[in-house]
Amino acid sequence: MVASFTAPKTSPDGVDDALRSRGYAVLAPADVAALAGVSLAELDALTPSWDDLQLDHYLKDGGNYRKRRHSCFIAEGDELQQVPHRMHWQSEDYNALHGGMERWFEPIEPTIASNGAWTKLLLGLSDICSAAMPAPRWHIEAHQFRIDTSDGLGRPTPEGAHRDGVDFVAVLLVARHAVKGGETRVFEANGPDGQRFTLVEPWSLLLLDDARVIHESTPVQPLDEYGHRDTLVLTFRAAGFQGDEER
Repeated sequence: MVASFTAPKTSPDGVDDALRSRGYAVLAPADVAALAGVSLAELDALTPSWDDLQLDHYLKDGGNYRKRRHSCFIAEGDELQQVPHRMHWQSEDYNALHGGMERWFEPIEPTIASNGAWTKLLLGLSDICSAAMPAPRWHIEAHQFRIDTSDGLGRPTPEGAHRDGVDFVAVLLVARHAVKGGETRVFEANGPDGQRFTLVEPWSLLLLDDARVIHESTPVQPLDEYGHRDTLVLTFRAAGFQGDEER
């Protein structure tokens, strides 16, 4: 039996306080939709695109359990602009397993990247980040992930507990199908305290202050012959995209 602990949800007007006091906040799906100014049905309309993600060929453990797409955007005021397709790069300081590599993934489909609900979601989250840390613009990397059980076990974070090297990280659960596990764990970056819980509701949100906490998700195991866990991970960085300063 795999234990499942309920996520400690934050009220919409308490997000800033939660980020300042403990370094993370969890929002219910209805509150995520409200902050974006869209309906849950509009967010659900994005979900079928997770069926068309491409295999991640960079996994150093040789696994075939992760599929993804990746694109980058800049949010400035009430405008969201997609930038030309670019690599995903992290230093080894933040990702000891896959850091230091230029990783090129298939881009997010144009019909998704230009979707009104997508735009409003990214801008709404940018506004939350700006309330916590004022910035003229946010450099956003968007990752669509599917972790499946085609190998028997799927690892959402094969690098283990980590920071991402950005200012804020948003993890949105999109779907869970026929899996157990996938527990979220958040720890103080410079202390002993931590919390564990499982995101189960589609479009529930975990928002992290990346300087304050480290995070990981435990492996998923199948309930049947095949299962998967879909997430949308958005990283927000004021200073530019990671890797630009190294080039």
